[in-house]
Amino acid sequence: MDFLTSFKVTASGLAAQRMRMNIISENVANAQTTRTPEGGPYKRRDPVFMSRPFQDYLTREQSATSTGVAIDRIHVDERAPRMQYDPSHPDANKDGYVAMPNIDVVTEMVNMMSASRSYEANVSVLNANKQMALKALEIGR
Repeated sequence: MDFLTSFKVTASGLAAQRMRMNIISENVANAQTTRTPEGGPYKRRDPVFMSRPFQDYLTREQSATSTGVAIDRIHVDERAPRMQYDPSHPDANKDGYVAMPNIDVVTEMVNMMSASRSYEANVSVLNANKQMALKALEIGR
């Protein structure tokens, strides 16, 4: 793998973690959203990273053409909403219950910390790649 490919792989990891943080931010921001354009409460979203069989990494051709990290799809949580009693809420049903998003803010914050740490790790790899490229240029002088 040449150093330009390593930059590409690292950049794809940074982009994937940035997308993950954006989706988590949307989940936290909409934790109390009871009405969406689709109807009903906001549904939690979660990025699903693309996977490859381990055997692909063992073949010489595949390891030489690594494509990096990619998000395969955005999974929408279809579980039933959490019902909360609040008869004064404008979206309350006839029994006084409101369908609230099934989002646990604490879990989302833990996921945000994990994504942030993964982003930092990718930045460290990018800096190490940059230092190696600079040293290689110095050797070539």
